[in-house]
Amino acid sequence: MPDAALPPHLLVFAREPVLGRGKTRLAAGIGAAAALAVYRELLALTAAAVAGAQVPATVWLAEAPAGAGAGTDPHQPRPEWPGHPWRVQPAAAPLGARMAQAFAEAFAAGAGRVAVIGTDCPGLSAALLRQAFDQLQTHDVVVGPADDGGYYLLGMNRLHPKLFANKAWSTATVLPDTLADAARLGLRVAQLPVLHDIDSAEDLARWRAGE
Repeated sequence: MPDAALPPHLLVFAREPVLGRGKTRLAAGIGAAAALAVYRELLALTAAAVAGAQVPATVWLAEAPAGAGAGTDPHQPRPEWPGHPWRVQPAAAPLGARMAQAFAEAFAAGAGRVAVIGTDCPGLSAALLRQAFDQLQTHDVVVGPADDGGYYLLGMNRLHPKLFANKAWSTATVLPDTLADAARLGLRVAQLPVLHDIDSAEDLARWRAGE
């Protein structure tokens, strides 16, 4: 179990809200400009949940911000993430490798419980984030299942690299494969409520309809 004296840390995997970057499936259904507006809304909801959870967090951006040169200070927060330092995810690495590196750096910096989230889940709340870190007091791993077969949150109290290896990312096999790996490792897993991500026009319509 984690040392209660060690702080928790939240990793936020995000993109800068730039037209034409990210949300490609959503943009295919509603257009790039509308998809960008939805992504800005999702960013705001995620940022509010992170702020409300009052947990130290680092934002890991998929690409360097526009105009960010070598001398740009990552401790100077981005406009969407006031109060939080940011890093850039390793280029050309699979998602699992990028998450593993972010976890490794957080643990190396002294965190005792670490969780990662994305920015596609409007149902994520500060209460759920706090619940995730509470679960890591008595479990080895906590997962927030998404109804598309992935997860919106993964947390652990020490690094388990096998949970990030050999996954077909962005498919319905991610969650079951992760849980199977955790079982093979003998890890105690807690699960949060199932939520849904906004990846497509159909997902957006469900959200707007309140489903």
